[in-house]
Amino acid sequence: MDIHNPSYVEGHGLLKGRTVLITAAAGAGIGFSAATRCVEEGCRAIVISDIHEGRLEKSVAKLKAETGLQEVYGKTCNVAVEDEVQALITFAEEKLGGTDVLINNAGLGTTKALIDMEDDEWMKVIDVTLNGTMRMTRAMMRVMKTRREAGNLTGGVIVNNASVLGWRAQKEQSHYAAAKAGVMALTRCAALEAADFGVRINAVSPSLAVHPMLKKSAPPELLAELEGKEAYGRGAEVWEVANIMVFLASDYSSYLTGETISTSSQRG
Repeated sequence: MDIHNPSYVEGHGLLKGRTVLITAAAGAGIGFSAATRCVEEGCRAIVISDIHEGRLEKSVAKLKAETGLQEVYGKTCNVAVEDEVQALITFAEEKLGGTDVLINNAGLGTTKALIDMEDDEWMKVIDVTLNGTMRMTRAMMRVMKTRREAGNLTGGVIVNNASVLGWRAQKEQSHYAAAKAGVMALTRCAALEAADFGVRINAVSPSLAVHPMLKKSAPPELLAELEGKEAYGRGAEVWEVANIMVFLASDYSSYLTGETISTSSQRG
């Protein structure tokens, strides 16, 4: 494969027969790409969630049309609201007959210098990106633990979406970076607890992932500068990030837990 101009990778049944729940999966970003890859890798049923009802309905219809899978379900959820998280987990368990894989993709970022930031802007990013991941992880761990205690030995998998900003510094991203560093720490600690009942928890740490919203919002000169810093001189395609999520959700990573995989390194 040409690393500078990658070709889309065909599915190989890595999630054959599994059920999947993904947050923030409506639209054209990593979440919807992850949903598509999960279906292409053989999952038998999937629930996608998003805060935008209209966009979610369109995404459910699109996923059905593009993949041919009819067991595609949508449920709105704001991961910053505990009652909505519980409702989503209950919905998924009922529709899927038990959730094998949870992918926590929901996150929120803005650009603001710390010196100019108000408490509410800081807390909004933290509450969606870190606390939302915690709420979903906690709720799913409880369900998977109960299932294990009832004699189901298949365990389960949780995959979190972190960011390289959890490791490295960038101006005007202190709130987002702090939240994503928290997601990494949450992944490590929760993984040790979940191991007791057969559940693996890992994270992917995307660097620059190029999607339509980024192309639309980022000034061309800034996007070119960011891409120039990447190891391959380009940003990742969203499906390349989704591929890592699928790997972490599959049995190919059966002895991997509490880890965060970065998609790329930067030049000096």
